[in-house]
Amino acid sequence: MKKRYIFYVVIALGLAYLVYYRINANKKLEGKGASGAPSGKGGKDGKGAPPLVVDGMVVKPVSFDNDLEITGAIEANESVVLKSEVAGLVTGIYFKEGTSVSKGSVLVKVNDRDIQAQLQEALTKQKLSATNENRAKQLLAKGAISQEEYDTALADLKSLQAQAQLIRAQLAKTTIRAPFSGRVGLRGISEGTYLTPSTVIANLVSTNPVKISFSVPEKYASQIKQGANIIFTTDGSAKENQGKIYAIEPGIDAATRTLQIRALAPNADNALLPGSFAKIKLALNTLSDAILIPNEAVIPVLKGKIVYIQKDGKAQEVKVEAGTRTDENIVITSGLKAGDTVLTTGSMALKQGAPVKVHLVKE
Repeated sequence: MKKRYIFYVVIALGLAYLVYYRINANKKLEGKGASGAPSGKGGKDGKGAPPLVVDGMVVKPVSFDNDLEITGAIEANESVVLKSEVAGLVTGIYFKEGTSVSKGSVLVKVNDRDIQAQLQEALTKQKLSATNENRAKQLLAKGAISQEEYDTALADLKSLQAQAQLIRAQLAKTTIRAPFSGRVGLRGISEGTYLTPSTVIANLVSTNPVKISFSVPEKYASQIKQGANIIFTTDGSAKENQGKIYAIEPGIDAATRTLQIRALAPNADNALLPGSFAKIKLALNTLSDAILIPNEAVIPVLKGKIVYIQKDGKAQEVKVEAGTRTDENIVITSGLKAGDTVLTTGSMALKQGAPVKVHLVKE
């Protein structure tokens, strides 16, 4: 028992020594950390931190053509899906796919033999009724029949004339004509096809001129005028095309807060295809003393936009209001003045009052 007691005492003393040693070692490490400066921070107050090297530009008023760049869609001036009003077998197709047709030209003929027979029957009855009406008229003049008998004969004649007119209208529907001049597309029928009112024959479009439909934000609505010129390009060609605004929606779209606009553009060579996207440039006005800065210098924040300028060797945050944006620059309408040095790079790393060294970029 005595040996076991001595053994436990020795173990307890060893553990106590290890705890004491660890506490003293930690105190020494803490003492060294408190007496020295952290590496790379230049001391406790950080005053020795090197300035951040950034690019910048000195603001100068310039002349700027305030063009609005938007996208739109090219549409046919007139477009229709050709269908038949009556059902029947196709007996003739009188157009070639992808060719131009004139207004009123016959495109498709539907079998009309039964309607022709009905018309002949109606005309025969009409002729007989006309003879009876003429005879009744002569007898009425002689007093041989009453006015009522003559009125009955006249009513029969008018009824048969209306019936014949109705059949002629049905007969006209068996001939499908072009409602306007244009280019007919791919046909969906062949001779012998049983045509119904739901069958698509082909598409007919008029593409000279073409319409360009687009919309502009509500804030530009007052600057859009009917008759104004537009310039646009398409993905299929770098050629700049000219157009002119001919119609403006009288109200703002409540869902999108935009103004719907249409323009017309000549298309004699049919190079502009309906359904294509158009990149549109619409001239609004010219600013003689606009302040332009690169897009990347503007930082969106919760309550608007800010930029950083250099003042006394430090970055200073400035709240700005922006106008028209181009691919590279943005117009600043308030917040900056001529002579300010705007920081154009490193904006995400900048903070208010941070020391900066500006490398001015030549314009």
